[in-house]
Amino acid sequence: MAKLPDGSEKGLKGHFMEDFSVRTRTGLAPRAGHIERNAPYKRIATEEAWTFPALVKAQVEYLQSGDAPGDDSLRMAGMFSRMPSLQSMLQDLGALRLAHMDELGIARQLLLLTAPGVQVVRPGEGTALAREANDIAAEACRNHPTRFSALAAFDPRDVAGSVRELERAATDLNLNGAVLNSHFQGHYIDEREYFPILEALEALDLALYIHPTAPYNAPHYETRGFFGALAGFPHDVWLHTMGLIFSGAFDRFPKLRLVIGHMGECLPMHLYRFDWMQGNADGRPGMRGLAEPIKLQHPVSHYFHSNIWITTSGVGWEPAIKFCMEVMGPDRVLYAMDYPYQQSSDEVAVYDRLRIPDADKKLLMEDNAREVFRITG
Repeated sequence: MAKLPDGSEKGLKGHFMEDFSVRTRTGLAPRAGHIERNAPYKRIATEEAWTFPALVKAQVEYLQSGDAPGDDSLRMAGMFSRMPSLQSMLQDLGALRLAHMDELGIARQLLLLTAPGVQVVRPGEGTALAREANDIAAEACRNHPTRFSALAAFDPRDVAGSVRELERAATDLNLNGAVLNSHFQGHYIDEREYFPILEALEALDLALYIHPTAPYNAPHYETRGFFGALAGFPHDVWLHTMGLIFSGAFDRFPKLRLVIGHMGECLPMHLYRFDWMQGNADGRPGMRGLAEPIKLQHPVSHYFHSNIWITTSGVGWEPAIKFCMEVMGPDRVLYAMDYPYQQSSDEVAVYDRLRIPDADKKLLMEDNAREVFRITG
């Protein structure tokens, strides 16, 4: 874990450990932006984190056992476990969270089991913990049906167990999609052995949200202070997303929906170049260790207009929002806050003041979330 000059650990999401207690002590944001309380849309925030005690315990025990691999995602979980203010907000799915939502004008949160999730615990424990997580999330949605929706957790290391749990989450629990906290000990879901999970997601009509985690075995990030949101987080989701495209997954599963956050981890900015340079990986023999080359049916940009949606989590910046809505379409960008890691009334006010058509603003703040994640009510 990255160290400050005094030897203390530095937070992974900005200067998290340094200012988190200050922000929570003085209200939810250092500044007070004006939030429109009678906006003609309901703000649905689509990347809002939570966790539960049994998972934190399993993560910490594995980390401290000496048996765990050198997984920096697991070390990140250990760091977060020592932050009581953060844990109190992550673990609350009731009054505290609702009060914060009301203060910031959020009508509904889409709950995502926070990174690194169940995919870093001891092998064999992840699916049972995913099941517990999904039961807890479903109960929160039943208790507050107009305030919470949720994505299902799964442990991709257990392919058959993941498929069964996704089926249960969709049919028995009525959850609204699935969340994967990016790589799992250096593996990615674009690898062929995990395709049955993608097949199940498509068949069940569940969108997959790939959320960042700490990059795997990457000391070059750590030594430069780029472990988290400055580089490691977005780069890992970048690799995961492009890996899915070039694996041919969206050609094989054309109705599969993928959602990525933080303004698409800057991927929309590069669509022109991705199409221009596509031949560097497309149709080349020997890629992924396969005998036969994978040849995509479309340019890379096609998949960003057909299979991929992005959320704005952590990027309340009008130029970036408008650019992504222009290049991907106003129906492909969703509002998100990134609670509790990043939260500000100023940031919410940015969205209220966006200089875009009213219809597009309603798509951004509410309607796209309802469509992509099948949210009703």
